[in-house]
Amino acid sequence: MATDPHSGRLDKEHLGARVGRLSRRVEELKGEVCTMINKKYVEFLPSMRGAEELVTQVEGLASNIDQLKAHIENEVQRDLNVAGAEFTELKQQLERDTLVLSVLKKLQEFDTAVKEFHSALLEEQYVAAAQQLEKARSSLRTLESRKGFELKVLKALGKELVVQTQNIIYHLWQEWQKLIVWKLPPSKGSSSLEAVVLSELHLHTVPAQDKDTAVPPMQAVLQALAVLGELHYKLKDFGHFLLQYILKPLILHPSLEPVSEEQPDVFILRFRSQELALDEASPMEVFDKIKLVFEVLQKCLLNVALEQPGEGRVTLAELLGELIWEELSDCLIHNCLVKSIPTNSSKLEQYKEVIKSTEEFEKALKKMQFLKEDTTALLKYACNVNSHFANKKCQDVIMAARSLMTSEIHNTVKITPDSSVALPELPDPGSGDHLKMHRASPLHSGLVNLGSESRLSPLTLSLPTCRISSSVQQLVQLAYHTLLEATASTDLCCLQLFNCVRDVFQLFCEVVPTYHRETLQKLPQLAAIHHNNCMYIAHHLLTLGHQFRYSSAGVLSSVAVTFVDLVPGFRRLGVECFLAQMRVQKGEILERLSSARNFSNMDDEENYRAANKAIKQVLHQLRRLGMVWQDVLPVNVYCKAMGTLLNTALAEIVTRIVALEDISAEDADRLYSLCRTMVEEGPQVFTPLLEEDKNKKYQEEVPVYVQNWMTFKELMIILQANLQEIVDQWADGKGPLAKEFSAAEVKSLIRALFQNTERRAAALAKIK
Repeated sequence: MATDPHSGRLDKEHLGARVGRLSRRVEELKGEVCTMINKKYVEFLPSMRGAEELVTQVEGLASNIDQLKAHIENEVQRDLNVAGAEFTELKQQLERDTLVLSVLKKLQEFDTAVKEFHSALLEEQYVAAAQQLEKARSSLRTLESRKGFELKVLKALGKELVVQTQNIIYHLWQEWQKLIVWKLPPSKGSSSLEAVVLSELHLHTVPAQDKDTAVPPMQAVLQALAVLGELHYKLKDFGHFLLQYILKPLILHPSLEPVSEEQPDVFILRFRSQELALDEASPMEVFDKIKLVFEVLQKCLLNVALEQPGEGRVTLAELLGELIWEELSDCLIHNCLVKSIPTNSSKLEQYKEVIKSTEEFEKALKKMQFLKEDTTALLKYACNVNSHFANKKCQDVIMAARSLMTSEIHNTVKITPDSSVALPELPDPGSGDHLKMHRASPLHSGLVNLGSESRLSPLTLSLPTCRISSSVQQLVQLAYHTLLEATASTDLCCLQLFNCVRDVFQLFCEVVPTYHRETLQKLPQLAAIHHNNCMYIAHHLLTLGHQFRYSSAGVLSSVAVTFVDLVPGFRRLGVECFLAQMRVQKGEILERLSSARNFSNMDDEENYRAANKAIKQVLHQLRRLGMVWQDVLPVNVYCKAMGTLLNTALAEIVTRIVALEDISAEDADRLYSLCRTMVEEGPQVFTPLLEEDKNKKYQEEVPVYVQNWMTFKELMIILQANLQEIVDQWADGKGPLAKEFSAAEVKSLIRALFQNTERRAAALAKIK
């Protein structure tokens, strides 16, 4: 068959004309569709018939474009070498028209989806309505992604989508409120038993018998919420209410008991309060109550299966569990399991029941699909009971110790060398015998045998009689009992309790001086008691670790169990506090003696009265101290302290008198009278014991404790002696006077007491 050389050109021209006509028609149709969409979604004008005609026209035009596109491709393939550029241009123009047409199709799909959404919503077909709305949303996203087609109508379509989304959500939430009804107490924020017992949950999740629906209302509502992505927020609110008004009250109030009631179209969950409930419910009881609640929810709500976008098919129990399990498990641990941890190692064996109950509780929740298979937070906590026991025991010990440290110091008990303390009976080193606790095991019983003949007193190395705070005695007993508990525990727990006891004693060094700082500075008696407290603790720390070293074959026997390193710190703490009080008392003594006008011109009546008053005040201060320290300080410490203070007064008086340049006979007599008062009444301040007759011994031993006692008495002799007697007392530097005073001091006194005569010069010459 002959081929016309001009046929290709004619076909090309024919195709060009057709493409041109189609392009013009596409533009016309685009304008008509946009006008229709604009009227419907912007101006809200009814145009159903016109929309249907436009749909028919779009479909017809799309068919023509497809035929023309196929014809162009055939022509291009046949005459590619003749007119490639012309046919390519025609094809590109046709593709642009195709793209415009695809946009028009998406607009058509959006409009169709919105119409079907309205129909489904009117018929309460919530799942279908939600799905149509999501189709419309998908079409709108496609339109918005088309570059070069920034249609103004898209903004109106977006607003329409938001309005209809809120419309269906409002309907779904209305349905939700009909299905799940909370009846809460008037004071919603209150967590008291009287308030929470009024809470009720009504679940209208069972369709009435006369209703015949393909999908139960609850599942339809939930599935629609899932399609719209709103289920998470609704479940979160439900979980919050469930925790606050049902689950947490059951954990926190042991007297509450859940009660379920089933009626034809509703499940009711409420509380019943038991009259004689324990202060704390056991974990087993709490777990049973929580399981009952979940069984009711599982029966009528949580067993609903849903198609979750991006996750596949899941049950409501799984979704709710992910939202509330973390908070629920924390509440169960801190308000139930923690309180069930034993406080005594002997009860650890009984805790296996709690572990078993916890395991069964988790299995039950996993069976309901509330928990994932790998979730074991509660069981892990319960199984780690030894660590929790040690932590709880340490916490209780620290809290008890701190309470004792901040209690009043002045409540005291008397400690004697033969005091009995409730201490453990220790086995022989290496014997492996277990520790036994006796009601009262004396610290010292009988003589200690060091060989065939040598024997030590039973009071060797014992603490002298004194008074300590009853709180400190309890603190030491707490340390012993904690270490005794440690010996019966696992190695890890044992070490933790041992370190806890060390922490207690270190805490004492920080808390007591800080908490009681003001009273320790102001009150001499409390300073003395604190001194005794520190010495008492140090005394026990010397042997505390060794007593438990061989108490068991555990870890304590293989590590350095000792508290000896803490002893110097406690002794220093007690001594520093008491010395600070001694410095305060010394300052007061010197301040009072400073008002004696240097003991000069005693022949002046006013000066004499001032000096006499100062002496009386010092003696009164010493007597007061003697009374507040009486029966408190150990006798040797008491005597040293009183001796030091009396010595301070005597040394100051001696210094002032020796410094006088002129002492008349009348001055000397009055100075002697003042000194005699000190000598006569000074020993009377030594009253370490309550029994008066026993104090005489210590009053007679004043020279032992008062360093300047003999110096003071020698000064009194000088004040009443003549020159010859002074020279005799000096005895060429070998007499008693020479032991107490230097030659310069004696010469100064002679010059002050005697006039300048040959006899005085001769006496001065002999003092060298």
